[in-house]
Amino acid sequence: MARLAGVSRATASRAIIEPQKVSPERRSAVEEAMARLGYVPNAAARSLVTRRTMSIAVVVPEPTRTVFEDPFFQAAIGGINSVLVDADYQLVLLMGDPQGQTQRVRQYLRSRLADGIVVVSHHGSDGVVETAVAAGVPTVLVGRPFSGAVHVAYSDLDNVLGGRIATRRLVEQGCSRIGILTGPLDMVGARDRYDGWRAELAQHGLTGGGIWHGDFDRASGRAAGHEIAKAAIPLDGLFVSSDLMALGVLESLAEHGIRVPQDLKLVGFDDISLAAYHKPALTTVTNSGFDLAAAAAELLLRQLQTGEAQAPRIIQPELVVRESA
Repeated sequence: MARLAGVSRATASRAIIEPQKVSPERRSAVEEAMARLGYVPNAAARSLVTRRTMSIAVVVPEPTRTVFEDPFFQAAIGGINSVLVDADYQLVLLMGDPQGQTQRVRQYLRSRLADGIVVVSHHGSDGVVETAVAAGVPTVLVGRPFSGAVHVAYSDLDNVLGGRIATRRLVEQGCSRIGILTGPLDMVGARDRYDGWRAELAQHGLTGGGIWHGDFDRASGRAAGHEIAKAAIPLDGLFVSSDLMALGVLESLAEHGIRVPQDLKLVGFDDISLAAYHKPALTTVTNSGFDLAAAAAELLLRQLQTGEAQAPRIIQPELVVRESA
């Protein structure tokens, strides 16, 4: 191949392994020779030389069913891949239930089979981020680290502000008994939205109408909805910290004859596509999984290029007004 391209073996090898170090003319000659000969570089051998796998591990510490049913995760994976494709990196998806089934994921991370790691949906107790950092692999999170002791780059939504925006909408609509359905409070995003709800109520001199806990899925929303419908003191407003849970709540409330927004006004969070098509259509707060994850992937690529951790990237939420509040 080197003879056909009219270059030395060393130049041909460098054009394949480190093309940025070869002139455009010689790189073009090598690529043309490769095409004529049908030559395909040995990825394993190239990895041994460069010590790079050209792969990025995307870790989602959630059950498989959740990953493929929750629109946020689907959008996040798409956002990461949109960035990696242009950079010629391959995405490797790792999933594991945070309830003690992440050992396989942690073992993969320890093996350093990826050049970098993006963690989506970080739980405080799953050990995934700590394992990645200990392995010395560049790591970026979608969402702020649960522990301040973990120093990694991240992209995040201002979830406290998002919780405040959702609650403020209910106050402005005349609600005074405002409850909340939170996500898992071992996740920073869920805790921040809860803190935003509390802070906004306090600013208006209101106390919470009740606190219920869910798992960011439709089933836990349905279960909480039945409890909310039977509450001793009826609510007139409810902040549900994910749209999937909100859809489940709406189903249960309808079964109990509670009308939204006539009897109870409701604001969700995430602005998934289903939110606009449900009856009533959900008033909600934006949270683009695609944009958040794409930002995280960009931070990771920058870190791989410079060797330095990047400053956090924070996205601002917005209110989307529809029919439920």
